Amino acid sequence: MCFHSKQTKSAQELKNRFNATFEKEDYFLPDEDVNGFTFPATPIITNTEPNKIQLFSWGLLPSWATDMTFRKNTLNAKIETIKEKPSFRQSVNNRCLIPVDGFYEWQWLDDKGKKKQKYLLALPNNELFCFAGIWNNWVDKSTGEIISTYTILTTEANALMAKIHNSKKRMPVLINKANEENWLMGKEIINNALDLEAIKIIR
Repeated sequence: MCFHSKQTKSAQELKNRFNATFEKEDYFLPDEDVNGFTFPATPIITNTEPNKIQLFSWGLLPSWATDMTFRKNTLNAKIETIKEKPSFRQSVNNRCLIPVDGFYEWQWLDDKGKKKQKYLLALPNNELFCFAGIWNNWVDKSTGEIISTYTILTTEANALMAKIHNSKKRMPVLINKANEENWLMGKEIINNALDLEAIKIIR
């Protein structure tokens, strides 16, 4: 699964990389450790406004969620089952890109995960890449406020990630630059390899 990412690029670097404007740029701060369990607002690019970088809250809220506490359950979504799960099936056509320059996973060093080793997964030279995601606008019925939210899609781990994330053997769905537009347009993604390198963090 993916609950911690890294997005250290500046707003200008993001705008240059995606040739896009940045909505609410003044509210954006780069972060070495973006913790999903704090439900941060992070940069995303949606299929409906592909030329705009927006800040959406991590943790998708379906329309029927009664309050925002539900999003602790929807930081990630298995791509194999999003059309079946009530939390996600209404949002499967709402595709988005989540720009990052790395993510963190923990390797279990014993059977129960009491001892763990933290890894940072990144591209060479700390290049930007994207997670595949889906998004939704949720209305807070008590205030009428519209909250824009997203979830990161996950898939079966590749050989590298199966060694590192050895408890659940999952990983984020990674979108390479050549397929970013295809993902947003709803096309099937093929030949989408990203040459991630594992950087061991000693803590």
